[in-house]
Amino acid sequence: MKKVFLICLAASIMITANAQNEKFIAAIKTNIAAMDTAFKNPASFLTLTNNFERIGNAEKTQWLPYYYAALCQVNYGFMIGDMSKLDAIADRAEMYLNKADSLMPKNSEISCIRSLIATERMIVNPMQRYAEYGPVIKLNLETAKLEDANNPRPYYIEGENLKNTPENFGGGCAAAAELLKKAKEKFTTFKPASEISPNWGENRTNELIKECNL
Repeated sequence: MKKVFLICLAASIMITANAQNEKFIAAIKTNIAAMDTAFKNPASFLTLTNNFERIGNAEKTQWLPYYYAALCQVNYGFMIGDMSKLDAIADRAEMYLNKADSLMPKNSEISCIRSLIATERMIVNPMQRYAEYGPVIKLNLETAKLEDANNPRPYYIEGENLKNTPENFGGGCAAAAELLKKAKEKFTTFKPASEISPNWGENRTNELIKECNL
């Protein structure tokens, strides 16, 4: 009788755990899908940030909600074009990313977001801040490549950064061509670790390649 009870208890625990996991995945997927349309209304990224934060606070051990919360903050910062707000936005993004990093250290996707946060801080005043943040951007992108050689995002991010850099500073389409082509190639074979793992950047890479007539 005791053995039967233990088997039933174990089965009940497994069913409950599976239900909770399915609920977690569904919540993440819903908010990831909403990110695609948030670019039409940047304020939506603030709502999504809060949504992901709530999911992360409820789950405690999952890094992805905090990762996506940081990504939403970064996207919001790039979209609003208000330089006076970028440092505060970057601070909040970094807070979430540090939580993600504590749960999943040495992760290529996290290193990519660190590079974007540094970029956001730099563009507040590029002439004054490049010396401080330029090396941080480069270091995190190189780290991301080492952490996952198959990840296309560090190549896409580096390529877009270079494309947006003035030609007289070594940037432009010609300078970015090799990186963007490499990102496109890697996107064709990249497989995310799960249905809710990071899988963004391919459409933007294709747009940049089209803009540069590559």
